[in-house]
Amino acid sequence: MTAEKQNYGKALVVLTSLFFMWGFITVLNDILIPFLKKMFELNRFESMMVQFAFFMAYFIGSLVYFIISARRGDPISKIGYKNGIIAGLLISALASVMFYPAAHFKVFGLFLTALFILALGFTLLQIAANPYVALLGPSETASSRLNMSQGFNSLGTTLAPVFGGYLIFHYFAKMGQPLFNGHGRPILTDSGEPLSALGVQLPYLIFALIFVLLAVLIKFTALPKFSGSASIQKGAGALKHRHLVLGMVAIFMYVGAEVSIGSAFINYVGELLGYPEMEAKSFLAFYWGGAMIGRFLGAISLSGLPKQKKYVYMLLASMATFLLIYGIVYMESGGAFAFGRVAPFILFLILNYSAFLLGKSLPGRTLAVFASIVIILLALTLIAQGQVALWTITGIGLFNSIMWSNIFTLAIKDLKEDTAQGSSLLVMMILGGAIIPIIQGAVADALNGYHYSFFVPIICYAYIFFYGWKGHTVKEAAGK
Repeated sequence: MTAEKQNYGKALVVLTSLFFMWGFITVLNDILIPFLKKMFELNRFESMMVQFAFFMAYFIGSLVYFIISARRGDPISKIGYKNGIIAGLLISALASVMFYPAAHFKVFGLFLTALFILALGFTLLQIAANPYVALLGPSETASSRLNMSQGFNSLGTTLAPVFGGYLIFHYFAKMGQPLFNGHGRPILTDSGEPLSALGVQLPYLIFALIFVLLAVLIKFTALPKFSGSASIQKGAGALKHRHLVLGMVAIFMYVGAEVSIGSAFINYVGELLGYPEMEAKSFLAFYWGGAMIGRFLGAISLSGLPKQKKYVYMLLASMATFLLIYGIVYMESGGAFAFGRVAPFILFLILNYSAFLLGKSLPGRTLAVFASIVIILLALTLIAQGQVALWTITGIGLFNSIMWSNIFTLAIKDLKEDTAQGSSLLVMMILGGAIIPIIQGAVADALNGYHYSFFVPIICYAYIFFYGWKGHTVKEAAGK
C-alpha cells in the first residue's frame, strides 16, 4: 500500500481523539456494572452481561465485516478509512441516545441493546483506525505509533473511572427523582447517597453530542488516502497467514483478561477491603492509568530514537504520567486522597521500566516479558490478602499496556492486500471481552467471591506469553 506523504501529523491527532473516546466509554462500563447491579439487583454473573453485550457486538460486527469482505471484497478498501470512521461515530451516537429511554423505563434489556449498538460503532472505528495508524509511516515503527495512539486511549480509560464515577455516582445521581428497586426502596450507593436515572442519561447524551461533533470534524479534515496497486481481493486470504490466526487468539485472551480484571475491580476491592465505589474507583484509575504509562513508554521504546535518549525519555514519561494520574485523582477527591496511599505504585513503575529494558525494543520479546510478569502478579493475588492483593491487581495495568499494540502489529505484519481483512479478524476477537468476564463472574459466584476467580485470567496470559515468544513468527502463507 502507498499513501500520500503529507498531513501525517494532523491525521494522527484526529485519530488519537477517537482512541481517547472509545477508551473512555469502554471503561465506563466498569462504572456502569455496579450501577446496574444495584438498579436491577443482579448477581455477579448477570452484572457481567454488560460486558457480554458490549464485546459480543465486536465479534458479530467483525464477523459480518469478514463475510462481506470474503464475498464481495474488503468494504474499507471500497468506501475508504475516512467514511468507515464517520459511519462508526454516527452509530455510536445513536446508541448513546438510547441510554435515556433505557434508564427512564428501567429496562435492563434496553441497556444491553444500547451497549451492543454502541460497540458495533466502535467495531467500525477499530477496523478502520488501528491499521490506518499502523500504515501512517514505516512498518518498523508501526508498533511505536500504535502504542502512542493507544496511550491516549488509555488516557480515556484513566479518566473514565474518576470522572465517570463522579458523574454517575455523585454529580448527576443527585439530580432528578431517586431510583427505587423492586421492593420499593430507594437505591443507594455504598456511601448511602441516592441514585437517579439522570446519573446515566446525561453522561451518555453528552457522549452522543461529542460523537456527532467528531464525525463532522473528520468529514471536513483532509486525511491521507491509501491505495493499492492490486485489485480489491475477495475470499478469506487473511486466514492463510499463521501468525495472524495465532494473533487472533492472543487478542481474544488479552482483551478478555484485561476487561475481566477491570470489570471485577470495584466489586472485588469492596469484598477485599470494604471500600465503597467512590473510593475503589480511584484505584481503578491507576489500573487503567498504568496502561497509559506503559503505552507511552512503549511508543518511546519501539521508536527509532537513539538508545541513550530513549531510556531517559522513558524514565521522564513514566514519572510525569504517574504524577498526572495522581493529580487527577487527588483533585477529584478534594485533596482527600493522600500520596502515601499510592506510594506502592512506584515499585511497579520501576518493575515496568526494567521490563522494557529486558524487552530490548523488540515487540515479541517485550510481549513475552510483560505476560510473564502479569502471571506472577496474578499468582501473588491468589495467595495474598488486603493491600498486597489490591496492589498486585492494580499493578497489572502497567503490563497490559503494550499488549494490544504489539499483538496487533505483529499479527498484521506482511499481510499486504489482506491487511484490512486481517484487522477485521483481530477486532472480531475482542469477543474475549464478552466471554472471559462472564466465565470469571460464574466462577466468582461458585466460589462466593472474586478472590480465587483470578486464576481464570492466568490461563489467558499464559497463551499471550507463547505468542510473544514463538507464535508471532511470520511464515509463508499456505499455498505459496
